[in-house]
Amino acid sequence: MEKISLAGLLPEEICKSLSLSPSFRGVQIFKWIGNGAESFDAMTNLSAQLREELKNKAVLRSSSITNTLKDPDGTIKLQITLYDGLAVETVLLTDRENRKTACVSCQAGCGMKCAFCKTGTLGLARNLTAGEITEQFLFLEKAAGPLDNIVFMGMGEPMMNLDSIRRTVAVLTDKRGRNLSSRRITLSTSGVIKGIYDLADNGPFLRLAVSLTTAEEELRAELMPVSRTNPLPELKKAIAYYIAKTGKRVTLEAALLSGKNTGPENARHMIDFVKDIDVNINIIPWNPVEGLPFTEPDSSEAADFVSRLQNAGLNVTLRTRRGRKIGGACGQLGSTAT
Repeated sequence: MEKISLAGLLPEEICKSLSLSPSFRGVQIFKWIGNGAESFDAMTNLSAQLREELKNKAVLRSSSITNTLKDPDGTIKLQITLYDGLAVETVLLTDRENRKTACVSCQAGCGMKCAFCKTGTLGLARNLTAGEITEQFLFLEKAAGPLDNIVFMGMGEPMMNLDSIRRTVAVLTDKRGRNLSSRRITLSTSGVIKGIYDLADNGPFLRLAVSLTTAEEELRAELMPVSRTNPLPELKKAIAYYIAKTGKRVTLEAALLSGKNTGPENARHMIDFVKDIDVNINIIPWNPVEGLPFTEPDSSEAADFVSRLQNAGLNVTLRTRRGRKIGGACGQLGSTAT
């Protein structure tokens, strides 16, 4: 880009990149960005001359909204075009308590190739910058008002872009700007062991969710190729390490595929896997994706699987599926990125 994009910069970095003095100018601009300012003209505590200089040097948004889709259940999906023409999607989810969560993408496409995921069919184009990720959050706040939570659970594998994740978290949690609590941030991974250890050792200490899907090694390698180099026994050790290091309970997620990972043996493997680790389990009936060879389970099949886990004393939640009518549900993102 010819101009400097500011959304992913801290106040000190804004000052340095724009050669601003005194230093409080960077804090002023940073606070405006966190408050959702969409133009330099909105920054009324800056002089008219400085605002004009900023217009020539920088932009507040490097990406733009191409389309806005709304589901009757309250879900909003934004189709976003990046500065180089690539496309990503970001989703606003609202739960029964009316809490709003931004589900943001960290990559254009994804290289993990999970067999049941639309994004996995796209391949990886590139990592997003911290600014591009932050902009998704700000776009969603503009569309829906102040948000309660953010989850790195959209398009892409966060552990493969951990530097940008860290920078995004630093920007959104900084008290001089948006001041989002780190307790309201969740990172979801397909099970990249190296990244889990890195996050545990070097922070930030976020809520961690791991897409498990199945605890059968052979089946998981078929459905989630990441398992071939990140085997389940080692993944369990990494999860236990994260819990011990951070004191945070980890969430395991399982997309239920009818007749594939919903039987008694599948439940037994999952029960065995979670022994001795402090986890919640989120069960997500698969959301249909055109062209993929799977079937969503009916309510009785899903309920039976959940009851087997609950009868073993596990903390299990059957997730409510939202955003399906606009391709905004779990596993459906990427329809506008092809």
